[in-house]
Amino acid sequence: QVQLVESGGGLVQAGGSLRLSCAASGSIFSIDAMGWYRQAPGKQRELVVAITSGGSTNYADSVKGRFTISRENANTVYLQMNSLKPEDTAVYYCNARGLLKGWAKVPYDYWGQGTQVTVSS
Repeated sequence: QVQLVESGGGLVQAGGSLRLSCAASGSIFSIDAMGWYRQAPGKQRELVVAITSGGSTNYADSVKGRFTISRENANTVYLQMNSLKPEDTAVYYCNARGLLKGWAKVPYDYWGQGTQVTVSS
């Protein structure tokens, strides 16, 4: 009922930059928050950064000062990643939470398919 389409991953050398995008569509009444998570091999999925509908952000300490989340509109977010490090290598997942259309306004929590980011040393 909600689709998240991600793009922008790839291979980059340490110190380089990448920009990820995520667009949400479907039976969306509201988006309360969108965010980016990542999962490296053998590790748990972790929050990178989230942004609420009001514009509040929550960054992981490991990316503060290097990564920036922004919104083009209510349904699209970008993640600008600068000064990338090999330890940033992971699959990056977009997440969206909010309410579906309809009289019941059912809450949703959806994930994108993931996009690979690989940083070489």
